[in-house]
Amino acid sequence: MSVRQPQSGSIGASGLTAATATVAGLTAAMAAGKLTSAELTRFYLDRIDQLNGGLRAVISVSDDAEQQAAAADAARAGGEGHGVLAGMPVLVKDNISVAGSPATAGSPALLAAEATDAFLITKLRAAGAVILGKANLSEWANFRSTHSTSGWSTLGGQAVNPHGSGRNPSGSSSGSAVAVAAGLAPLAIGTETDGSIVSPSNNCGLVGIKPTLGLVSRTGIVPISAAQDTAGPMTRCVADAAALLGVIAGPDPADPPTQDTPPVTGEPWPAGYTQFLDAAALAGARIGVWRDGSAQAVPAAAALLEEAVRILGAHGAMIIDEVSLPDADAIGKAEFAALEMEFKDDMNGYLSRLGGQHPMSLAELINFNIRNKEHMLSQFGQEIFVAAEATGGRSDPRWKPARDEARTLARSGLDGTLSEHGLDAIVTLTGNPAWLTDYVLGDHYAFGTSSPAAVSGYPAITVPAGDVEGLPVGITFMGQAWSEPTLIGLAFAFEQVRSL
Repeated sequence: MSVRQPQSGSIGASGLTAATATVAGLTAAMAAGKLTSAELTRFYLDRIDQLNGGLRAVISVSDDAEQQAAAADAARAGGEGHGVLAGMPVLVKDNISVAGSPATAGSPALLAAEATDAFLITKLRAAGAVILGKANLSEWANFRSTHSTSGWSTLGGQAVNPHGSGRNPSGSSSGSAVAVAAGLAPLAIGTETDGSIVSPSNNCGLVGIKPTLGLVSRTGIVPISAAQDTAGPMTRCVADAAALLGVIAGPDPADPPTQDTPPVTGEPWPAGYTQFLDAAALAGARIGVWRDGSAQAVPAAAALLEEAVRILGAHGAMIIDEVSLPDADAIGKAEFAALEMEFKDDMNGYLSRLGGQHPMSLAELINFNIRNKEHMLSQFGQEIFVAAEATGGRSDPRWKPARDEARTLARSGLDGTLSEHGLDAIVTLTGNPAWLTDYVLGDHYAFGTSSPAAVSGYPAITVPAGDVEGLPVGITFMGQAWSEPTLIGLAFAFEQVRSL
């Protein structure tokens, strides 16, 4: 039985509902005087109040959300505030710090941490967006236990996939995905180290963009590893994801990898990616099909990949079927070893610089969980924390070989295949349909195809391709570093023709 709630009821006089609202539609309604940001924000606050008890998608709402909306309306009335996200509510994952709301990573350990705006929040505010609240997540971004259940955190409880009773939203950006899928927010920000944007987007039927490493600042975000962490958009359609990415992307003096970010062709920051929404982008595009990564897909999901490939070819793409990513199955072992060591250093550095009252190191986090084990360790343990603490961090002689091996395997596979076949992108299934949440056996995660792009630091975008018995399944487009314009164009074109 589905727990999906009816998404009906007009948003103000806009004629839009939670199911049909888009950035373009909402912006047009506000420009025409049919809707105010205050009405829009109140609509989503009411839906959170009504539905979040069953969905557990939102940890907290912003105390000043309505004041932010009123300010956006005043700016519009004064002839300002006409940007792409002006007056638009955005929900952000609760490992991202917001003034008045610390980044908790789902743990009470950080409830009294300093709460200042992360760099990407500053950019959202500058664009006129309303910070609606904080989304639930897999606690510590799913990097606490080897036997964790995605979507669960001590503070937020278990996030519930709105597409099916008992189905898991995947992690770690679970609350962001559930909230947008259930119409609790029109837009959300997630974060990914490996799979945490694209996998929840797959399970909940969304578009998710995992940007090139360095396109979006990590300042003010609870880390796993600076070698792979990034934030990115999670939305109902490609156009909304492009609009949101254009606002949050760009250089941050405090985050060195962003200093190498190339400006979007033809436009300075923060204008962005909506210019690449080209319905004809498939014509002449060279797209390789990577099948090995989804060899464990259920037959009905595999059939959706076949149909997606047919659609791509039917609308002008040159399909190279199939291509391989050599040694892709070997990436994970070296990646995880490197992440454990990087996590220790990056978490210790983050906590040591973070103001407020909280554990000051990974060792203190471990002890906090032990002291409060009845509450903190009620569902699963902290084996990854303990293993990471036992390493020597980046001074460990095992670290550099592990990171070099993981990155080399990932990049050589992608770069070699893209170059060999002259590809614009590689397409693959994102994942299986959502599994059942299970606290005994943990996540029933059969496969994912996120690692090549995640470990390379290259971009990937997942877009819905259909459903299996009402459960969404997505396909992923991945490409070379900084190829977001190309991938967005391809994903948008596929989205348009799939819906015909």
